[in-house]
Amino acid sequence: MPFIKRDDSGKIIGIFNEKQSDTEEELAVNDKRIIEFLKSDDYSEYTNHLLNQSDTDFIRVLEDLIDVLLDKHILLLTDLPQAAQQKLLKRKKIRKKHIQSILSDDDDDIF
Repeated sequence: MPFIKRDDSGKIIGIFNEKQSDTEEELAVNDKRIIEFLKSDDYSEYTNHLLNQSDTDFIRVLEDLIDVLLDKHILLLTDLPQAAQQKLLKRKKIRKKHIQSILSDDDDDIF
């Protein structure tokens, strides 16, 4: 039976296969409230959010995989199309700047 998450007004805002820290209530799979949620625009929005988060996570996995292949010389950066090379290099540059800004925070006396 799925676990459901509700908002403050009692409206279903999420359905999970496993119990989460903020999901106590279980409903039968064929419960009319679950079916209504799955047919609603709220579910479409919820699904889009999950897909976007999954895409972001998966992109990071692909970046790591490409880095491993490059490090092991199984793949050369020049083996990729020019557009892919530019996108990878741009992301690396952005990530490097982000990490540097975190490490060089003037308000932080750790370093």
